Amino acid sequence: MERILLLFGMALLLALLPVALLADRRGFVDTVVIDPGHGGREPGAVGSRSEEKDIALVISLKLGEYIRENLPGVRVIYTRETDVFVPLHERARIANENQADLFISIHCNSSTNRSARGTETFVMGLHRSAANLEVARRENKSILYEDDYLETYDGFDPSSPEASIIFALYQNAYLDQSLTMASLVQSQFRERARRIDRGVKQAGFLVLYHVTMPGILIETGFISNPREEEYLMSESGQAHIASAIFRAFRQYKQEQDAMAAARSHYARSAPQAGNRLLQTPEAGVSDIDPGTDNSSGGAGGNAAAERVSATEVSFRVQFASTSEKRPANDPAFRGLENVAYYFHEGLYKYTVGNEASLEAAAELQQKVQLAGFRDAFVVAFHNNERISASEAIRLLNSQSAE
Repeated sequence: MERILLLFGMALLLALLPVALLADRRGFVDTVVIDPGHGGREPGAVGSRSEEKDIALVISLKLGEYIRENLPGVRVIYTRETDVFVPLHERARIANENQADLFISIHCNSSTNRSARGTETFVMGLHRSAANLEVARRENKSILYEDDYLETYDGFDPSSPEASIIFALYQNAYLDQSLTMASLVQSQFRERARRIDRGVKQAGFLVLYHVTMPGILIETGFISNPREEEYLMSESGQAHIASAIFRAFRQYKQEQDAMAAARSHYARSAPQAGNRLLQTPEAGVSDIDPGTDNSSGGAGGNAAAERVSATEVSFRVQFASTSEKRPANDPAFRGLENVAYYFHEGLYKYTVGNEASLEAAAELQQKVQLAGFRDAFVVAFHNNERISASEAIRLLNSQSAE
C-alpha cells in the first residue's frame, strides 16, 4: 500500500507539472547515443544458443561503425562497448550529459510462443496492449540487477502490477520525432532487410523515460524463435539489421537537418516581434475537424490559406501536441490566432499558418517561438495529409519542373 501511494503521488506530481502542451523539438542531428541493451551480469533474453546482451552489442557496434564511416560529422557515443553491466539511469545520464540529439536502444525480443517473429520499434508512451506492457516489464526488470534500485527509481518496482501507474500521465515532449525515427526503422526492416514488420508501438520503458531527446527502443527479432535466433547470431544477419537502422538514421538526420537549416537561416533575418503574436487576450482557437483542410490561418497565415490549394504542398507551424483534444477557450492557446489541429499517430497536433513555401513557414515559426512556444517547428502537408520534409521537397521540385 505504501508503494502504491508513493507511485500515485509521483503520477499526481507529473499531472500538475506544466507539461500539458508539448511541442516536438527539431534541430540538427549531430550526436547520437547508441545503447546496447543489458550486459555483464544481466543477460537479457536468453535463446537456446545465445544471449540478448551479446547480439545487441554486436549490432550496436556495427551501427556505430556505419555512421562514423558514412556520416563523419556525427558524433557516436555508446553506453557500453564491452560486456559490462550499465544501470538504466546511467544510460540515460550518458545521453543527457552529452546533449545527444537521438537515443537508440538495441534489444532482442523473446516470447513463450516459439513461433513469434519479426521486428518492432518502441517509443516512450502508454501501454496500449498487454503485449506492449509485457515487453516493457521485461526490459525494465534490468533494474533488479542494480543495488538500491527502489531508492534510485523512487520506489518503482517493475515486478509490481501497479508500477505502470507512473507512466499513466506521462507525455513525451519528443514523441513526434521518436515516432518518425521508429517508422523509418520499421520501413527499412520491412523493405530492405525483408523482416516481418510488427509495427511501431508505445510502452513505458525506464531507459527512454529519463532521456531528454527523441529516443527509440528496437527489438531486432525473437531469439526464442530458432530461425530468428540463427539469423541474429549470423554475421550477415547482424550486418543487415545494423545497416537497416543506419539507413533509417541517415534519412532521419537529412530531414531534421533540412528543417533546422531553414529555421536557422530565417532566424537571422526574422523581425524582432513582441512576446506574442497577438496582444489581444481574446485571441481564440478555431475548433476544426480533423481530416479536412483544418488550417484557418493564424498570424501570418490567413493570406497563405487563400493561395494554397488542397492539392499543393503546404507548410504549417506545429507548436503543441496533446493526447486529448483541447477546448477552444483553453488558456494555453492565448496569444495565437486561428489555431488549427490535425490528428496524427494518436495525438492532436496544433498548428498555425498554411504557407506555400518553406521560407514563409520558417518566418512564421520564428514569430510563434517569440510568442512563447520555443519548440515550435515546421511540418509539411500534401492533400491535407502530413508528409515528410524530404517528400515535400521532392514534390516541390517536381511541380517546378512541370
